Amino acid sequence: MGGMPIPGTPSRAQLVDHLVRTRIAGDVATPRENNLSHYRQLANGVRGFWLGLELGDRWTDEQDVLAVMAERVGVNDDPEYRYGQDTIDPELTVDALDRMAARLRKAAGGRQRVLFATGHPGGLLDVHRATAAALRAAGCEIVVIPDGLQTEEGYVMQFADVAVLEHGASLWHTHSGEPMRAILTGLEREGRPLPDLVVADHGWAGYAGQHGVDSVGYADCNDPALFLAESEGTVQVVVPLDDHVVSPRYYDPMTAYLLAEAGLA
Repeated sequence: MGGMPIPGTPSRAQLVDHLVRTRIAGDVATPRENNLSHYRQLANGVRGFWLGLELGDRWTDEQDVLAVMAERVGVNDDPEYRYGQDTIDPELTVDALDRMAARLRKAAGGRQRVLFATGHPGGLLDVHRATAAALRAAGCEIVVIPDGLQTEEGYVMQFADVAVLEHGASLWHTHSGEPMRAILTGLEREGRPLPDLVVADHGWAGYAGQHGVDSVGYADCNDPALFLAESEGTVQVVVPLDDHVVSPRYYDPMTAYLLAEAGLA
């Protein structure tokens, strides 16, 4: 599947083509039945699918969840389509990258305090690292998390300016909002200001937004909670993408486009 390289910064059209070729968007690996199962479990109140958010009883109909996902992600909007290939619209991906770029530009202009975190270190760690480096070069403060934080899943650590969950000497995939809760609580306990912006994914982004911190991030088509939060204004921007493709290098053109649009390249 030749996903790389795209020399320099891709145009919008080049990026859309790249996203489809690498299955970051377009016909993605996540099957329809997995998507619908996650939408149903969120609607049924299974907290692990709420990604650090408090959804109350506002999303108890899985068809309402599907409608939002069709609008904001580009999954098939037919409730009778239950098995097979599902999709992410690459144009929606790039639209969301443009909106995220606008928020990053604001952060850079105000030299804001920005916290980066990922629950998907195998796919998105370097996307966040590169964005953090660009914002630091623009004069932003990249928030250093307190020492000694942990949750029931493991230790909350920071590598290459990105907060992650560490478990058994490995970086850990997590949907939980508890690591972000630990960071924000730790900052408050130390009398330090909360971030002006969180750039994250999974429960890290969801909990930050729920806590009232400006939050932007990335989410897959089987992680509907963040898109519901975006529709309600709890999370500012969510970029739809497959969050773990064959090679993390496939995200490099996307990152280059994002930083260029933010004026950070």
